[in-house]
Formats: sequence, C-alpha cells, structure tokens
Amino acid sequence: MLKAHVKNGHLVLDEPTATALPEGAKVELVAIGTDADDDLDEEDRRQLHAALAESEDDVEQGRLVPAEDVIANLRRPSR
Repeated sequence: MLKAHVKNGHLVLDEPTATALPEGAKVELVAIGTDADDDLDEEDRRQLHAALAESEDDVEQGRLVPAEDVIANLRRPSR
C-alpha cells in the first residue's frame, strides 16, 4: 500500500513508486482519518455519536464493568 499526504493542495507520495507501480498505472485514492473512510449515512453517524456520548457519560459516572468480568460471563455456559 502506498501512502501520501497533501502539501499545498497536491498529493505527495511518501515513498518512490518506481518499483511499486508500472508507468501509466491507475490508482484509487481513499482519504483516511476522515468521515470519507466509512459507509455511514447521516442517521448512522448520528446514532454512533449518540452512543459514544452515552458511553462517555457512563465512564464519567463510574458505570463500568471490568473486561475480566465481561469475558468470564461470556465463557460461562448458558442455562
């Protein structure tokens, strides 16, 4: 995988492409670290952010379950 960054409005590859790509090869660019790298629509994004805010509130209020307890419950045979 090749990586690049934006400099003065242009894409600049972080490494040479001489051995990675043949001359004239077409490439597809996908922005990373932005909303462009997921398939969420506006409603899905709204729900995600609401769930994250609720989770943050749970942490602040001390409503947590240790990971060890969650794993132990998952391993316990169902009744």
